[in-house]
Amino acid sequence: MAVATNPASGSAVRRATRRLDRSALYIFTALAVIYLLLPVAVIILFSFNDPAGKSNFVWQGFTLQYWLDPLGVPGLPQAVFLSLLIAFLSTIIATALGTLIGLALVRYDFRGKGTTNGLIFIPMATPEIVLGASLLTMFVSIGGPPFFPLSAVTILIAHIMFNISYVVVTVRARLEGFPRHLEEAAMDLGATEWTTFWKVTFPLILPGIVAAALLAFSLSIDDFVITNFTAGKTQTFPMFIYAKYRIGIPVQVNVIGTIIFLVAVGTVGITTLARIRADARARRA
Repeated sequence: MAVATNPASGSAVRRATRRLDRSALYIFTALAVIYLLLPVAVIILFSFNDPAGKSNFVWQGFTLQYWLDPLGVPGLPQAVFLSLLIAFLSTIIATALGTLIGLALVRYDFRGKGTTNGLIFIPMATPEIVLGASLLTMFVSIGGPPFFPLSAVTILIAHIMFNISYVVVTVRARLEGFPRHLEEAAMDLGATEWTTFWKVTFPLILPGIVAAALLAFSLSIDDFVITNFTAGKTQTFPMFIYAKYRIGIPVQVNVIGTIIFLVAVGTVGITTLARIRADARARRA
């Protein structure tokens, strides 16, 4: 005996299923974002905490006194300044070298290109503790300045080394699908290769370069494992936090972390807008 189906009922079920699918996607995305941002929210919240003792783990009350004196802990200004200096220098050097390597790997064919591609990923794939121990062994075996004794210079060398790989990968992603006809048009109009690079190529890949630089800066300023192996008696901001962990992390650490986070988010937002505008100009061209 055949059973008649109601077309209207089947359509309603399909619509309900589609709504559920869309809602599930939004809910999952919201939960993932909350999961990622929850630790950052705790850092920001406890930067306004007024703890009774040295430990900043229990909410005691709201205060702005630590925001008014964010470097008011002995040793913290020097550690923050050194971390910022090393991160800035390693970012500049690694971004310059990584951009040139990325251009070479995408634009040119040369002997050993495949090997170079493989070697670029080694620092990214190697566990940090192994990389740090290997760098320590190399610096000690060299046994002379600037590689030994360990200092801020050895930290800088190590950070440049592992940052280059991330810069190359990021810049290469930007160069894939690059509109080469714009460069050809510029050279047809009489521009030299150098002029074409600075007037056409560089502005279009600049958002990718900035993104790579931001990634390198973030990796450098918060690195602890490799830095701990290559620092010697030098103390960076992450090492300062680790040293204070046993006796109580001061609230100023949360303040500095919040400031770095806000600056990073603002810079990423500006970079994203610049990339969107560059892509729009490229499509119009």
